[in-house]
Amino acid sequence: MSHTALVTGATGLLGREVTRAFKKAGWLTVGQGFNRAKPPTVLKVNLEDPQEITRLLEESKPQVVVHCAANRQPDACEKNPEQARRINVEATRRLAEGTSSRGILLIYISTDYVFPGTEGEAPYEVDATPKPTNIYGEMKRDGEIAVLDVAKESGLGIVLRVPVLYGPAESNSESAVNTILDAVEKASKNPDAGIKMDDWAQRYPTNTLDVGRVCNDVAVRFIKDKKHIQSLPKILHFSAEENMTKYEIAQRFAKILGVEIPGMIANKEGNDPNAAVQRPYNTQLSTKVLKEIGINTKTVGFDDWWSFYLIK
Repeated sequence: MSHTALVTGATGLLGREVTRAFKKAGWLTVGQGFNRAKPPTVLKVNLEDPQEITRLLEESKPQVVVHCAANRQPDACEKNPEQARRINVEATRRLAEGTSSRGILLIYISTDYVFPGTEGEAPYEVDATPKPTNIYGEMKRDGEIAVLDVAKESGLGIVLRVPVLYGPAESNSESAVNTILDAVEKASKNPDAGIKMDDWAQRYPTNTLDVGRVCNDVAVRFIKDKKHIQSLPKILHFSAEENMTKYEIAQRFAKILGVEIPGMIANKEGNDPNAAVQRPYNTQLSTKVLKEIGINTKTVGFDDWWSFYLIK
């Protein structure tokens, strides 16, 4: 019997690769989107409307839902918290209620930003206590709580935390990593650009292709052992192991492209205490639990992937 997967946010940076991974693995895959939805490939559904969520689940009849849809920009969440909460928390809770009551596995994509990233604390294990430093992290933590609370009895809610992501993009603005390419271009062309790039926070950029594969592997693992699902872990971490600052990412891009970036300045000052969004220093995620349940946590090399992507 064939299985059906539903991917929310299927038009986004991560959602596209999750969709491809499930299709490649032989699943009948249904995508949900809104602003960029293109029916019938990706259904246009407003996740802020409870009735539309119900209709989506009833019509697609999935065995697994991967919930990628989110307002993922910390600054945008800070500026419009009410709208961000509707998609990041309220829609997540309704999805959890709909999937759990129908016996559907829900994989909720969360973030390393649920942790404070205080120097000396990383790597964070799955049972570490979340203590986010900004509204985006708070909302994703609240989404986690909703999923785990609603699915407590069914065991069908999983939280998968990931760090900053990069991958094939329709525009560089889709990713905080990809967008550094634009800064590199400006800094290479204008020595007086004076572009400040963070050289303080430690990041673990992870490729969306790897996250898509892991989502599929997790779904297969949990559905295969559905009778004993309560004994499986409900919080998982996935991350690449290479750490680098945004300035170091820019240096890597410049080397791959064969350019100098005289117009870029390394900013080692850390968080501005007056900034609206406070960002963590190091939120490295331990992948120990994923390995323990037999999931392959290998990732593509950062420089290798970008060399192919940029120079192909």
